[in-house]
Amino acid sequence: MTHHIPNGIGHFEICGPDIGALQDFYQGVFGWQIIPKGPGYALAETPAGTANGALTEAEEAKVTIGIVVADIEAALGGAVKHGGSVAMPVVDNGWVRKATLADPAGNQITVIQS
Repeated sequence: MTHHIPNGIGHFEICGPDIGALQDFYQGVFGWQIIPKGPGYALAETPAGTANGALTEAEEAKVTIGIVVADIEAALGGAVKHGGSVAMPVVDNGWVRKATLADPAGNQITVIQS
């Protein structure tokens, strides 16, 4: 099991319309190991000690980071208090609890509590 440092980046997701092109790019440029996991989705393993992530097929390009937090409700409250908003409420998928917040500029960030 990977140990994540609270308030550190624990996951990322890179999306775009052609997952094959994304796989080729990130494997070819950075040497990441890309592990296809089904249509439109692949895990991206980065060098040891850094956050792993996923490549996802989606209509629009975007990059989302996942920040590991000790208290997800406190993170969401802090986001609202400091000019952001809650874009997706807390979801418990049985492995982690996660939610999406937006910063004051509208950038969306996933917060993860394991």
